[in-house]
Amino acid sequence: MKVKVISRSANDYIRETNHDIHKVNRNYDPSLHPFALNREYKRALNSVKLDRIFAKPFIGSLDGHSDSVQKLTKHPKKVGVLFSAACNGEIKLWNLTNHHCMRTIKAHNGIVRNVCIPNHGNYCFSVDDNQNIKQWDLSFLNDNIMEMDSDLQLSLQCTEEVPINTIVAKNPIYYMDNNRHKPMFLTCGQGVDLWEENRTQPLRSWEWGNDTVNHIRFNPIEQDLAVAASNDRSIILYDIRKPQPARKVVLAMRSNAICWNPMEAFVFTVANEDYNLHTFDIRKFGFPLQVHKDHISAVISLDYSPTGKEFVSAGYDKTIRFFTTLGRRSHEIYHTKRMQRLTDIVWSYDNRYVISSSDEMDIRIWKANASEKLGFKAPRETNNFRYQDKLKDKFAYHPEVRRIAKHRHVPKHIFSGQKELQTIKESQDRKEANRQAHKKPDAKSKNYNFEVKKQIVREEK
Repeated sequence: MKVKVISRSANDYIRETNHDIHKVNRNYDPSLHPFALNREYKRALNSVKLDRIFAKPFIGSLDGHSDSVQKLTKHPKKVGVLFSAACNGEIKLWNLTNHHCMRTIKAHNGIVRNVCIPNHGNYCFSVDDNQNIKQWDLSFLNDNIMEMDSDLQLSLQCTEEVPINTIVAKNPIYYMDNNRHKPMFLTCGQGVDLWEENRTQPLRSWEWGNDTVNHIRFNPIEQDLAVAASNDRSIILYDIRKPQPARKVVLAMRSNAICWNPMEAFVFTVANEDYNLHTFDIRKFGFPLQVHKDHISAVISLDYSPTGKEFVSAGYDKTIRFFTTLGRRSHEIYHTKRMQRLTDIVWSYDNRYVISSSDEMDIRIWKANASEKLGFKAPRETNNFRYQDKLKDKFAYHPEVRRIAKHRHVPKHIFSGQKELQTIKESQDRKEANRQAHKKPDAKSKNYNFEVKKQIVREEK
């Protein structure tokens, strides 16, 4: 005869110590919890509302420049070190932990276009409009300068700097970028030149057309590839192993900045004068994968997050916007009353902060996640945040949750500009629809993607 008995293990309901949490056994059978979905929806709604309440992204500013900040550069080895280059020729090294300037270098007599740091971080290169490329020693950063007292940091800041090496180019240089894996760098101006760090003459030069090249970036993964933006509205793909540029595509308007996706070797995004950002895949170079909208003025700069899932852009409309890699619209916008036209923006290597520079000589530090809690978080608190994130993803497309998550208060000039651009777009769509409707039946295009295809004027090889 079988006898049914209740069997329990003491490990299922007894705490190991008095500091542990009481264990609660739950039966997850859906029939026993008819209101579970309603409870989760309410929690997701409350989480979205709390995100809007605690959305305070601005952390602080770095004051000290006496002229407009032109360029920001991250140190490849030290997350807490930032380089800023100004229009008066100064380069400042910042300690992001305490917002102090560690050193000021009077590097050039003109505008500093860029600062490049190799992966080892022992020295850096700077370039200006006067055809000068200078190499600066950074060995003092290896002496744990971030742990020194303020008096010693001040004494280091006041020391005179002499460049290790100076290279004078034949033509003005508007931008430069260094290779992540080789001791080489590229400069652009009247053409594109490939340099080796210990030589005073370029190894190779390229030209395609007669216009100026204003921006160039090495691929961080495929070390022999680079992409440049020219003033004739073209995007040019280079392979440093070949004597001629590889491919060229001409956009409707000029591009101001380029950034490669750090996790996908073939994907890069360009910031354009047509108020949009265009993401390309070099394997299908003839048209962009996505056109990212929401800025109401020219996009000046952009930078990808270390995860490659998002990027941040800085516009001439005094706003900072966050996009997903293939997202058409921005999901976050930062702005302040005092912030003027933005000049550059970078995403920190720890994926937590965004640093921007603007015309009013200020550098601002923002949280990458506007409502994220900084500082120590207990394990239970961390688990609760993760649970809330999962709930927000689960109910992201419910009308009320989506409305609260997307709503942003924007300045009046942004609101008016968006309405004006919406009116222009509706007029263009109406005109294109009429054009397609009144064509001959055999001339009507099928699967017509007007929004993407109209960005490309032509492709050259």
